[in-house]
Amino acid sequence: MRTASPTPTREDKPTTERIMRSPAYLLALAVALLALRLPAPAVAGRPLKPAPAEAAATARWLAAQNTWGVLSTISSDLKGAPFGNVVSYSDGVPGESHGIPYFYLTTLDPTARDALVDDRTSLTLSEFPLGTCGKKDPENPSCAKLTLTGKLKVVDHQSPEADLAKTALFSKHPEMEGWPKNHNFEIFKLDIEHIFLIDWFGGPKPISPSEYLEYGRNQGSLMSF
Repeated sequence: MRTASPTPTREDKPTTERIMRSPAYLLALAVALLALRLPAPAVAGRPLKPAPAEAAATARWLAAQNTWGVLSTISSDLKGAPFGNVVSYSDGVPGESHGIPYFYLTTLDPTARDALVDDRTSLTLSEFPLGTCGKKDPENPSCAKLTLTGKLKVVDHQSPEADLAKTALFSKHPEMEGWPKNHNFEIFKLDIEHIFLIDWFGGPKPISPSEYLEYGRNQGSLMSF
């Protein structure tokens, strides 16, 4: 003969309140909140994203880890309208970030032509292509974005800086070395005058160009991103 199961008492029934007060739930909640404050994990060997409090480090990390961005100029073809163009760049050989973006441009492209007429320029980078934003939208403040504004200048091809820039560019963009010589590619660099960084909630982080460029040197070496 089958015996009926005893009716559960009030004490036997799990309630939302009791679950939320349980040590296991509180521990899981603490771990989840801590995860929100930690920097994004490394992706495929990429160094960790700096914490939100380290604004200069985050800006340098974005510049070092990205290899392309949107370069915006004052368009001479469009009567002064802003013109954004996807360009490749490098701020140093892999593992040695200098912070200064270098470009390999030809006047067959409007960006170089614009810069020779009006050198006011900005370079915009996003964390999103690096794969460290997860499922966040690129506009989410915790998915970092950086805009470096300044003057786009031609680098003297006979200077030591030109050799450094070529090494930086060709090491990250090997295809560039074989681009047509008759296209008269020149090395340009961005002389940074203003920095706009958002990497968390609360608006842009104040970073001066000197703070940005000197970051890492204060520790006795260049950034090894």
